[in-house]
Amino acid sequence: MSSSVPLPPPYDRLNRHSLLPEPSHDDSARMNFLANLNVHVGAVLFPGVSKAYEAQVKPAFEKEHDREPVSAVEVRDAMKKDTAFQTWSALRRNTQEARQEVGRSFVFKQLDTLVERAKVINAGSNRLRLDASVEIPRYLSAADNHLMPGSYYTEVVPDDISAPANYESGHYTTVAGGTGPKSDLVGRTMVAWLKENHPDFSPKRIVDIGAGAGFNTMPFAEAYPDAEVWAVDVAAPMLRYGHARAKEMGVENMIFQQADAVTVAIEDGSADLVISAMFFHETSTKAMDALLKKSKAMLKPYGLMLHMEQPNFDPDTTPFEKFVRDWDCWYNAEPFWAKLHTMDVVDEMVAAGFDRDATFETSQPIDRYDPTYPKWVGSFSRHAHEAKMREGAEKPNPKKSGGMYMFGATKQP
Repeated sequence: MSSSVPLPPPYDRLNRHSLLPEPSHDDSARMNFLANLNVHVGAVLFPGVSKAYEAQVKPAFEKEHDREPVSAVEVRDAMKKDTAFQTWSALRRNTQEARQEVGRSFVFKQLDTLVERAKVINAGSNRLRLDASVEIPRYLSAADNHLMPGSYYTEVVPDDISAPANYESGHYTTVAGGTGPKSDLVGRTMVAWLKENHPDFSPKRIVDIGAGAGFNTMPFAEAYPDAEVWAVDVAAPMLRYGHARAKEMGVENMIFQQADAVTVAIEDGSADLVISAMFFHETSTKAMDALLKKSKAMLKPYGLMLHMEQPNFDPDTTPFEKFVRDWDCWYNAEPFWAKLHTMDVVDEMVAAGFDRDATFETSQPIDRYDPTYPKWVGSFSRHAHEAKMREGAEKPNPKKSGGMYMFGATKQP
């Protein structure tokens, strides 16, 4: 293996708490295998896909059509016939399916015990607020998100927490440990941006829309201990798990609210900060508009909105780059992923009522180092091969040129 290929941390470096199921030796071995396979698929096999396109697929398309491909769909249809792409894509898809099955296999063996632990921890708390009347939006029920059977809201037993237990157990493999032992790299990076760019910011109410189990919400609660931090999501299993997990970790200033973020009962003009982490690509065009309007409504005057997401395509993004970056839409049950890439988020924020001059796009350097990881661990991102294609390209917006992409706005009075 080339020295340039990163090695992921061992699976046993995940942060342990009583809600996280205990893997057997074989379970850990499977997780380690899948993490290393993901690195191999992204860092070693993908360059062969690029070479196949340039050397074979693109010339064949040009010969047949007397022009270059002009869209991601044209590239996809041409690449489907190429064995290098077939191999890379099938392995990427299969590692995701295997990651779900391995995680579920040992979660379900321990589910009764895990459910009882969560019930004991959650009992009597006024910070876990479930609402059985909440309806699952169509954009979530239309697909099994991330190939997770039943997605993250389905309950297989009473008081279920299997979906988030599986997510935390297996997320490590998808990113090869790249989001840290607590799977909270996105939240930590967003907090770092806030601390650097708004050092005097002292929010009293923070609202995370589409928070899931609050993995990326918790860094905000820890960074701003005097704030009331809301983790809003439609999925009861995620919230049960997230609340118990936060208590296990000694974080007591979070409220886990089951609600559709579009209609959540949080007073208008009451939040200092509204955030989300990799949420909008799980929604829809209609929902995105409604969520941005709701975010503005919840904010106080001069309140801040900050969302981390997939950056949209630049004018110079090639059809091949678009094809690669849209892979998750076609093969990983991320139906809004491709559409989001084509949208101008500044225009979307303005349409939702924010002043154009108060909007921004930005990025923050990502620090993947964690002191609990061995020194030999390398830095890996599941989307590293996509970012590499942008090296040397002209970027109209320099704030998209590296690091973690975010967009947001300040609410003007």
